[in-house]
Amino acid sequence: MTVLIKNGHVVDPLTKKDGVYDVLVEGKKIQKIAEKIDEKADRVIDARGTYVLPGFIDLHVHLRDPGLEYKETLETGGRAAVHGGVTTICAMPNTKPVIDSREKVEAVHERAVKESPAHVIQLGAVTCGQEGKELADIAGMAAAGCHAISEDGKSVMNASLYRKGMKEAKKAGISVFAHCEDITMVEGGVMNADENAKRLGLKGITNSVEDVIVARDILLAKETGVRLHLCHCSTKDSVTMVEMAKKEGLPVTAEVCPHHFILTSDDIKEDDGNFKMNPPLRSREDVEALRMGLKNGIMDVISTDHAPHSEEEKNRSIEKASFGIVGLETSAALTYTELVKTGVLSIMDMAEKMSYNPAQILGLTEKGAVAEGKIADLVIFDPDANYKIDKNTFFSKGKNTPFDGREVYGRVEYTLADGEIVYEYQDTRKV
Repeated sequence: MTVLIKNGHVVDPLTKKDGVYDVLVEGKKIQKIAEKIDEKADRVIDARGTYVLPGFIDLHVHLRDPGLEYKETLETGGRAAVHGGVTTICAMPNTKPVIDSREKVEAVHERAVKESPAHVIQLGAVTCGQEGKELADIAGMAAAGCHAISEDGKSVMNASLYRKGMKEAKKAGISVFAHCEDITMVEGGVMNADENAKRLGLKGITNSVEDVIVARDILLAKETGVRLHLCHCSTKDSVTMVEMAKKEGLPVTAEVCPHHFILTSDDIKEDDGNFKMNPPLRSREDVEALRMGLKNGIMDVISTDHAPHSEEEKNRSIEKASFGIVGLETSAALTYTELVKTGVLSIMDMAEKMSYNPAQILGLTEKGAVAEGKIADLVIFDPDANYKIDKNTFFSKGKNTPFDGREVYGRVEYTLADGEIVYEYQDTRKV
């Protein structure tokens, strides 16, 4: 199949191309980019007034499949992804059963090709069953294409065992994606430890719960030489430590989620489980540090930590609700509205942090760019579309978001994966 995209504003972090061009897609790849292409194509898309961006790559997604399909499946998560312009998903391994062997990674990959319109990279657990007692089959999972190991949802609290896991990951040529939380310091906390927690009569989670493990993991990465990626950073000191690590030349990268660079605990006006996430919404000072970390290139990636739950699990008090919110279908619009339109990032920066940098971290050299010869994973994004987020339009099974009803700019008009149009916006908001 050939697709010709006409008159779109191409934004390519690889070549720094930033202007109006035509893009010809043949098969799975971008065949040609030029100011004018008149060749015939099976499908012609008039992209005038829109950005043509590399498909977004989300390093941090909970697909819940296998075992928790009532929350999400490979199909619904994949459809949610392409609705939001995400063409590649890194699926966290805290499913039931936990993904801790080569066979389990391969099983998800085989199913995903058939069931998900987005590419799925299944990450592997660090320890068997995520129990923190013995290492999982890291070499086997790496051979199956997991690209990284992660104990996401918790930290490996045994530093010696974690160091051994890092050494195995280094040997296998894959990364470690770190959820930074000292579980011994949580002490029943459910939101940020501040005056808002006191106002609501809830136990708080201090910044040190995250910061202590960030420091530990950076030091372990320094010793082992493994590529360390810090997930969902939420504190000012996390940014400071990442900056220090980079100045020392350590192989450390970090991500920030839209909810952490937009919302603070002050936005929790009442006891609403949709505002419960881990790590929690922090202070204005933390939010500003995260935004400046993104602006200054200290924080490399914008990911979602997409965490779907059933309405029953979230429609309750913060104390009793499950941790997590969905994000695949809102991240592009939120990032554009809150960071690009406000001048914190340029549209090129957005493409780097949502596409190019994630591709580099994963070693996906054919993705993350709008360039000739690269895989045609593309997003056509209308920056002028203005609307209110409506959770009822989500393709995800999860509707748990604190952004329902929030006014945003920027809408995904088309998503292409491997050169195929896998999502096309229609006024009915249905594929």
